[in-house]
Order: sequence, then structure tokens, then C-alpha cells
Amino acid sequence: MSSLNNGLYIVSTPIGNLEDISLRAINILKNVDFIICENPKHSIKLLNKFGIKKKLFSLHDHNEEFLIKKLEKHKDDNSIALISDAGSPLISDPGYKLVRYFIKNNIFVTAIPGPSSVITSLQLSGLSINNFIFFGFVSKNNAHSVSVIKRFIGLNETGVFLVSGKRLKKFLENMLMFSNEIKIALCKELTKINETVIRGDIDKLINKIIKNELNLKGEFCIVASPNNKKKQSKTIDEVIKKQIYKLLTKYTLTETVQIVHKLTNISKKIIYEEALRIKNV
Repeated sequence: MSSLNNGLYIVSTPIGNLEDISLRAINILKNVDFIICENPKHSIKLLNKFGIKKKLFSLHDHNEEFLIKKLEKHKDDNSIALISDAGSPLISDPGYKLVRYFIKNNIFVTAIPGPSSVITSLQLSGLSINNFIFFGFVSKNNAHSVSVIKRFIGLNETGVFLVSGKRLKKFLENMLMFSNEIKIALCKELTKINETVIRGDIDKLINKIIKNELNLKGEFCIVASPNNKKKQSKTIDEVIKKQIYKLLTKYTLTETVQIVHKLTNISKKIIYEEALRIKNV
């Protein structure tokens, strides 16, 4: 591999199965001057697997400012890799301030994409994932947790949450207080031998926990669909017909259909047929 630019390389690492690491990630880790990681004891297992020997700097929530100052003398003439314990760095992991520091100083920054428990969970959920919101780790504070769920319920997007096993039951019970229509996928140990994905209604999943049918050790990635889409009206009254007529004098047929659908939530097909009839009268 050709020599690396001096700067910061944000490198994604496997979330479980070590074979998921990319060739580019391996080459970068082999050729950087040193590596910033969360837990050196954890990262050394990955590096040993691929014969990588580099100096490691530990980065966590409480030492990021200190580490940035420590890197002051290295930032301009060294290539540095940033990795997390697993998956894509910065996603509910430390490193944001570090990246901002390099960007602010106009130093080269790039990312080497790879595994992510969030994306993998979405893919395995069986739920609609065209639009989704990542809420990150659920707070230990129950009131804050409830407020996050309340925000999620008010949206039509699929939500992704990271929850520890010991708080899973309470989190699901809080969701159930808002709605029993939410569809859930519980994902754990992704890409590993004991990969687990359990899909279903909240009450059924809570029942599995009560019956000790679910191993709660570790962390879960929860994918949830609020299923609160508004029911579409099937009728167009005289008031709406008059609005369609007025809109057709200013907008195209397609634009008119989109405007009326957004305002009334009536099926686009029904609006189109009515608008076409009005246009041809």
C-alpha cells in the first residue's frame, strides 16, 4: 500500500465476526503511525488476529479533551487511526471532539466504512427502513427514557434504540404504555454464532422475558415501528372538489394530487381520478 496521508482515519471494525473486516481497513491499520481505540485490551485481540503491532492510545468519554492536547505534537506529521471496540466509530461512541479538532485545524480526515450494528439490525428487522431515526443508548433515567419513547411515538419513522438487557423489560413496558401497535425486532450477538433476532408485538416479547425465554445478558439493538400511519379517507366531498378545481388552474395535475394528498391524506389514486375528471370537464 502506498504511504498514507498524514491525518485521521476513522476505521470501522467488526461487530462480532472478525472476518467482516475489510481489506482496506486492515491495510490502513497496518500502515498508520498509531491507533486510538476505546479499550486497548479489547482492540489488541483484533490487531493480533491480523498481525498488526501499533502503539495504542485509549479514548473514552472522560479523557477526550486530554487526548486531544496529547496529540497536539502529532497531528500534523502522523497518520492516525480511530477505532471503537466494535463497529463504526462515533456511533454512540467517543471521538466526536477528536474529529472536530482535526477538521477545525484543516487536517486530512477520512472514513473507512464497514460493519454497524445499527444498519445490520435494520436489515434483519423485517420492518420498513426507508426512513429511520437512531436514538442511541436508552438513558438509565426512566423519565428521560419515557420522553424519548414519547418523541418516537409521535413520528412515522422506524426507531433504533440501544438497550442493556437489564433495562430491556422496563423499556418495552414503557413503550407498551403508549401503544400496543408497535412492531419490534430485538437484535443481539449480531454476526456471531449465537446471533439472535426476535420479532413480534411488544406484549409477546415482554412475556418471553417474564418466562425467562430470552437471555438478557449483554446489549440489544431494538428496531421499532410505531405503526401509527393515519387511515386514509376514501371520499372527496364538495369542498375538496372545489379546492382541486382551483389548484388545477395554478398547478399541474401531478402537483395538485400531491398537494391535496398532503392536506387531506386521501389516497393519491382517488385524488388523481377526481382531478382528471375535473380537468376534462
